[in-house]
Amino acid sequence: MLPLCSSGKIEVRSEPLPGETPLKLSDPQIELYDRQGFLVLPELFSRREIEVLRSALTPLFGEENDANVREKLCGEVRTAMGLHTRSETYDRLVHHPRLLEPATQLPGDGLYAQQAKVNVKAAFEGEAWRWHYDFATHHREDGVPKPLALNLHVFLDDVSEFNGPLYFIPGSHRYGPAPAELDTTSTSYPLWVVNRDTIARLAGSHGMVSATGRAGTALIFGDCLVHASPPNLSPWNRRIFSLIANPIWNAQTTFARPDYKHHRNFTALVAFADDCLSEIAAA
Repeated sequence: MLPLCSSGKIEVRSEPLPGETPLKLSDPQIELYDRQGFLVLPELFSRREIEVLRSALTPLFGEENDANVREKLCGEVRTAMGLHTRSETYDRLVHHPRLLEPATQLPGDGLYAQQAKVNVKAAFEGEAWRWHYDFATHHREDGVPKPLALNLHVFLDDVSEFNGPLYFIPGSHRYGPAPAELDTTSTSYPLWVVNRDTIARLAGSHGMVSATGRAGTALIFGDCLVHASPPNLSPWNRRIFSLIANPIWNAQTTFARPDYKHHRNFTALVAFADDCLSEIAAA
């Protein structure tokens, strides 16, 4: 079980219990996910695997590509999208069993890659993401019927309280979709955001936590969990990979956004071998 500390930090154990496989969520973890809306899986990927993933970002960030969304003020990459269609390395991560096997325990089998990206908070320059939940965009922009998609994150850098961690309001998913409005001015990425009164009410009832950890740590959270992240004023980059996996039967019904924002390949994701990233490092 992964209890919350009174300080607002997340207390996690870094090793599975004896006899427990790290690829399967335990019953207490699933119960905790249902209750608080997210899980933290410390150092799920090795330093060697993380180096492979970092190395693949350099050429991707250098591309002049609409899928590279840049910061409004400084021009640094804010989000690099469609990564599994642009990089063999990230295609392997999208199919990695350490992400897919726990994910299939939550909404079930038959998940497709709805979106695959790296969200960046560049040192000194990374701007905020306002309070929001992902289903507001998925439903309003793409016609996704139900809030069943999972956000599967992997920290590509050490994430601390200083370099723009994610903030969660635990339990906020239990209220269902909150009222949201489209913000097209705060940053370079249009976002359906939750108003301040709602945030004050939810945080007053449930508090807030920041998700921090070493590179290789994974997060799982659901489509209605309210979250945000502050600017990065530190001298340290903060890059987080995100795979949004959605049940095929719950796929989008409208197609106004480009493919890199919501992929139209509804083929079920099948797990590759566990060493699929280590193979690249060895090569």
